[in-house]
Amino acid sequence: MLERLFRLAEHNTSVRTEVLAGFTTFLTMIYIVVVNPAIMGDAGLPIGAVAVATCLAAGFGSILMGLMSNYPLALAPGMGLNAYFTYTVVKGMGVPWETALGCVFLSGAAFLILTVVGLRQLIVNAIPRSLFAAVAGGVGLFIAFIGLKDAGIIVANPATAVGLGNLTSPTAFLALAGLLVIGALQAWKVKGAILLGILITALAAWPLGLIHLAPAAYNLSDLSATALKLNVPAALNLKGNLGVTLVEIVFVFLFVDLFDNIGTLVAVTKKAGLVEPDGTIPRLSRILLADSIATMVGALAGTSTVTSYIESAAGVGAGGRTGLTSVVVGVLFLCTLFFAPLVQVIPTAATAPALILVGALMIGALVEVDWTDPIVAIPAFLTVITIPLTFSIANGLAFGITSYAILALVTGRARWKDWLLFVLAALFILRFVYLANG
Repeated sequence: MLERLFRLAEHNTSVRTEVLAGFTTFLTMIYIVVVNPAIMGDAGLPIGAVAVATCLAAGFGSILMGLMSNYPLALAPGMGLNAYFTYTVVKGMGVPWETALGCVFLSGAAFLILTVVGLRQLIVNAIPRSLFAAVAGGVGLFIAFIGLKDAGIIVANPATAVGLGNLTSPTAFLALAGLLVIGALQAWKVKGAILLGILITALAAWPLGLIHLAPAAYNLSDLSATALKLNVPAALNLKGNLGVTLVEIVFVFLFVDLFDNIGTLVAVTKKAGLVEPDGTIPRLSRILLADSIATMVGALAGTSTVTSYIESAAGVGAGGRTGLTSVVVGVLFLCTLFFAPLVQVIPTAATAPALILVGALMIGALVEVDWTDPIVAIPAFLTVITIPLTFSIANGLAFGITSYAILALVTGRARWKDWLLFVLAALFILRFVYLANG
């Protein structure tokens, strides 16, 4: 049955290899079960419920991806988009988290429609590839900044905006120690380095009094605090200032998810040798359909946008070549459901180092930018620097796309086939004008 479903012999692999690859991928991305609730908890969502939603979304999404596309791609709530959800949408714009979940659901639905009608490729082709990498790098800085702030390593300073915190405080000291532990484990190429580092740091937090256990029964009703709590009608409200804001939020969720997927797909499928000679990816629409459906299910469960994980490359490196790898990852995430509520006892000092190092890993995408070409380098830099400093992925995208379009026009490099890029740039300029006068 497995041979017929996943065509193992055709891909020169075996059940044993695929299972081992699934375990490898799972260990490299299991940290999301701890980190995602920590981030979304800042938005007011119950941490235990978000942990369960994270496991459900990752389990469902990965299994669906394996069955629909037969690719070794694992899915889970995306880093960066969860930070945008919490710190920009909920805390920055004052949007209730229920409405924000409605926006996530609508972005998944829009992604689904774009894929079905074939408009996805038009949008992808309109955006310069250098901005894909710039967004990834900017989001990496964004996440690392949040981790440094949560740890108390950097603090607000009225004279310089930010400054160095008290490194002898228990939280900051332990976070720095955790940073070294995770960094060393990664340097030694230990599987599951991030999760292992979080657990070691959490254990060290116990004698420092940073862990406060509050024993409670494992009550299913408590764990459903976020399930089906999304407010789609509010997210569809197009009246007044909030309506314009909600349209922007849906757009950013859709935009970043789309490019997250494209970047991950290219990297993982190339490493697995699954790309056609002409550079195309077979069954691409199935991959994107699985992703969009997983995002909608994730929003129903109570978590931010679900996307493909670059950590899938670890499973490919272990020999994974088919969707069986993804199914194994999904099953393991579903098994983790029984332990998900325990993440509530893990302190910020243990999760902050993970945010910092995940951010560092995302910065690696910037090597794809041609920093010697001003038309490429300037928009890329504006994107990278604006995302963390304005706490907004939308602002970074706006600066990058607008500056690229303007530079292309003034240097005579504009082409008719780039019409959609200029339309997007014009819309972003109108957005800046609106915000200035709003």
